[in-house]
Amino acid sequence: MKKKTAALFMTAVMTAALAGCGGAGAQENADAAQESGAETEETAAESGAEAEADTQEESSAETEEVAGGAEDTAVFKVGIVQYVDDASLNQIEAAIEAELDAKAAELGVTFDYADYVYNGQADATVLNQIATELVASEVDVIVPIATPVAMIMQNATADNQIPVVFSAVSDPVGAGLVESMDAPGSNITGTSDALDTEAIMDLMFAANPDIKKVGLLYSKSEDASTQPVKDATAYCEAKGVVVEEKTGTTNDEVTLAADALIADGCDAVFTPTDNTVMTAELAIYEKFIDAGIPHYCGADSFALNGAFLGYGVNYEELGTATADIVADILVNGADPAATPVVTLDNGIATVNTETAAALNLDYSMFADMCEELKEITTAQEFE
Repeated sequence: MKKKTAALFMTAVMTAALAGCGGAGAQENADAAQESGAETEETAAESGAEAEADTQEESSAETEEVAGGAEDTAVFKVGIVQYVDDASLNQIEAAIEAELDAKAAELGVTFDYADYVYNGQADATVLNQIATELVASEVDVIVPIATPVAMIMQNATADNQIPVVFSAVSDPVGAGLVESMDAPGSNITGTSDALDTEAIMDLMFAANPDIKKVGLLYSKSEDASTQPVKDATAYCEAKGVVVEEKTGTTNDEVTLAADALIADGCDAVFTPTDNTVMTAELAIYEKFIDAGIPHYCGADSFALNGAFLGYGVNYEELGTATADIVADILVNGADPAATPVVTLDNGIATVNTETAAALNLDYSMFADMCEELKEITTAQEFE
């Protein structure tokens, strides 16, 4: 615009000057000046149009480059399926999602899980429906949390071979999920919260060497409880201690089972990593306290919900390790069949100090018997 204005101004000056001289020659010069001015305007206009066209082409190229960059970002759909609401499983799910976000930023990819997070509420029918939905959605991986979910997802992916990365499966081999911990052998691998039953029984008898009867409280519907219950039974029988088994598959049944163990005069009660009992712990822990019976369990969430002691792995670390396997499979192309199942150090004892005080139990010796001793007070969820 400035160039065009300058050209018009010079034309006017030249025309006025030539007109002052008079005659035909002056007129010709004036005509020539006008023609020159017109050419100047045309040249300026063409130059402006070309510049504008170049700018538009450059802008378009930049837009295409940005769009192309967005298209180059890999997006992986991750289905996450939790068995039931309880403090441990909730902690695992939160850790998985946090680590997936961290890995996405680190690797320059997107893990799309927000639309594919489910909770089966311990209902096999619901879990099978969820499996069908995830397969139909063509997710890139399924992450089942807890053994019952892992088994259903394994069946759902037998034909399509969608990778499955489980979390918190206590006995992957015993549940038939993998051929071995080092070489799973199919489309499924993950992390295990395998319980050291002997270690927790050692804690039980260290706190009270005079135990005569131990109650076993668990759900027969969970394969994760099978081996620890066998191990606990063998341990007690070797000591000449009587064992009483009570089971339940619902909160009401677990409550009745707890009442029965109290009536049987048990000196202590053991529960493995059993999600069914975990969901009922807030409803039964005061019953055990009132009866003077310490409840020893296979996860810190039990202690959080009122049990005397929870023993096992760090579930936040377990969730993080699960997400790392997911990233390795999706981004690096790791083969689930050859990816070893990850197990964490199993030696963290978590004591509910309120319950310990109510039972008047000394647990100071635990510090020398495990890798770490934590203290906690009763709450519904971890902070």
